[in-house]
Amino acid sequence: MSKDHELERKWITLTRIFKTGCINFVRNASLSIAAMAVMLITLTIILFSLIANATFSNTIKQITDRIDVSVYLKDDITPEQRDKLIADLKNIDNVKSVNYVSKDQALENYRKQNANNSDLLVAISQTDNPLPASLSIKPNNPNNINDIKVFLEGTDIQALQSDPTSYSGDRKDAIDKITHATSFFRTAGAIGVVVFAIISMLIIFNTIRMAIFNRRSELQIMRLLGASTNYIRGPFIVETMLYGIISATVSVILLNALFAAASSTLQASSLGLLDIDYSYKYFSDHFWVFLTGQIAIGIVIGTVSSLIATRRYLKFKSPK
Repeated sequence: MSKDHELERKWITLTRIFKTGCINFVRNASLSIAAMAVMLITLTIILFSLIANATFSNTIKQITDRIDVSVYLKDDITPEQRDKLIADLKNIDNVKSVNYVSKDQALENYRKQNANNSDLLVAISQTDNPLPASLSIKPNNPNNINDIKVFLEGTDIQALQSDPTSYSGDRKDAIDKITHATSFFRTAGAIGVVVFAIISMLIIFNTIRMAIFNRRSELQIMRLLGASTNYIRGPFIVETMLYGIISATVSVILLNALFAAASSTLQASSLGLLDIDYSYKYFSDHFWVFLTGQIAIGIVIGTVSSLIATRRYLKFKSPK
């Protein structure tokens, strides 16, 4: 047999396997619903966990970028003292940057921040500028600013300050809360994925077992007519692959609809730590990656379950 004929024969065989698998999928629709429903839950948990993790990481980054150490300077500090203080701070390893805010700039910032509060604006306009100049210090690692704190608590440095140093403690508390929430969701998501993946595989396993039992006479005749084990097993694998493809597609479409609806009706903070707007944007930007990944995972779950089931229940005396 020529190579062309051999390729043509294999192509026809694959086409028949795929066609039979599609027919079996339609025929066993009632048995497939439960398997696809559990697989849909599994894939949705996986996808939501990925998006939630990315959203929490982005929230932590945004808050971290706002964390700074504010040092308030006395009005009588000399330019030389100020410049030396800035230089000494920049020599600390954990200091990313030091920004000087003059009294005039502090007053301008205050007016902008309180533009809608006429009482505060009137009160501050009736006196000389009471706001001190300050240094805004950005740390490389906001979770470990002890070295900066030790330096600023020195007696000679304290003598240059008009007010106690501000360490943005409220933001650090927010980061700790989000970090704990992220850890919890990762753990809960991983447990949920494992549990539902096992349940999904068991249901698919039993679905294929029942299909084999219902078609045992037909399969035996196919075997007697010379059909190979792979040819008989193929349609079952195609059928379970369709489970994965359909479940993955529905999962992505469902989450897309939920995020779209939530983003248009809720504010970014409506679900606590989960920034809905960012989640929807992240999901939209990676839509095709998520869809492809979900389909791949669904196919793997279905294929592995089918291979195990057919290996166990498609036992012939002389497999080919």
